[in-house]
Amino acid sequence: MHICVLGAGVIGVTTSYSLLAAGHEVTLVDAMDDAGLGASYGNGAQLSYSYVAPLADPSVWTKWPHYLFGRNSPLAVKPTTELAQWTWLAHFLQACNAECVRQTTVSLLRLAFLSRDEMARLRAAVPLRFQHRTSGKLVMYTEKSSLDAARRQVAIQARHGCHQEILGADECIRLEPALGASQRDWAGGVYTADEEVGDCALFCQELLNELRKNARFSFQSGTTVTGASVRNGRLAAVEINRKGKLDADAFVLTMGARSAGFARQAGFSLPVYPLKGYSITVPVAGLSVSEVPSISITDFSRKVVYARIGDDLRVAGRVELVGFDKHIPARAIEELKTSTGELFPHAADRVVSTALSPWTGFRPATPTGLPIIGPSPLKGLYLNVGHGSLGWTLACGSASLLAQQIGGDTTVLDTRAFQLAA
Repeated sequence: MHICVLGAGVIGVTTSYSLLAAGHEVTLVDAMDDAGLGASYGNGAQLSYSYVAPLADPSVWTKWPHYLFGRNSPLAVKPTTELAQWTWLAHFLQACNAECVRQTTVSLLRLAFLSRDEMARLRAAVPLRFQHRTSGKLVMYTEKSSLDAARRQVAIQARHGCHQEILGADECIRLEPALGASQRDWAGGVYTADEEVGDCALFCQELLNELRKNARFSFQSGTTVTGASVRNGRLAAVEINRKGKLDADAFVLTMGARSAGFARQAGFSLPVYPLKGYSITVPVAGLSVSEVPSISITDFSRKVVYARIGDDLRVAGRVELVGFDKHIPARAIEELKTSTGELFPHAADRVVSTALSPWTGFRPATPTGLPIIGPSPLKGLYLNVGHGSLGWTLACGSASLLAQQIGGDTTVLDTRAFQLAA
């Protein structure tokens, strides 16, 4: 079967890989000239297979005024006149209850563990170089109440196969000496030894180069999808900015946050909204292990993540509901720079004096945090969308799961949690 994959971010390239492995002919389409240049490009770099708690959480109800009006809130809502924003927010708030969070977390953990296994299989089969390593991860807390809540979450996740430890502040610093100079007053942290890191954009580009070696694969770069041609309830073709239309036996939508717009053109709705985030990349070559972290760090209260990828430290954070506003405000980058200097003072001069490649991207999120993987309301169109901040983590598992569904195979996971609600 000839399948056209729409979008060459990390979800699109891994989907293409899984479909090729299943014996299909694949055409990958993207508006950019290379893979991984959208939301995959400057992400937090962490492959957090055991840390998948959704953004929707009961604590949102008490923090809502801060999110709306707090100047330094890590989650900011800027109301617009967009109906899509208000609809998404309403469903997001409905998902902020303990039972929904529990069910979502369990489903995400199962998908994450599948993704971890699929990533290992891919790496064993294909020689990709993308700064991958098993780094471990520390989620650091400044408030005892937050650490206590994390303790309860660790106990829940342990029942589903996670291996995590609650550590005191001193134990965290012994494990990651670079935290010893931090100007934060830590209560403790959660350590997961087997978490990984990697350069997502480099992974996408390396995998695309491998895909190009297969005669059953083609990549149409610089190709913008402009519309959908629907006949008798089936997606017959997609309209593009050149060559008119693109035909295939089936299509897979992997256009990230832009997927909702395509769905509207095709006559149905997707509960996917862009969550804007930012990152900087700090060159840290020459600094010692006591000066910059080798373990991935998440500052829980500020929602900022730190990951060492080669000679760089990727620093990413903030969640903003502002639509598709591509502007990078100086204040957002200054917050990341300040946070980095406070946690790792020895790297402060690098933050001030070097080019930091400021970046912004749009995470394609559903209100619950569960991605949508499987058939769409249109015959011939499949969905692999809505992974939010977990796209890098969940990509390989999502791709494998979708390929199984398209092939009519028995799936390794129950797919009902990832179906598009009627």
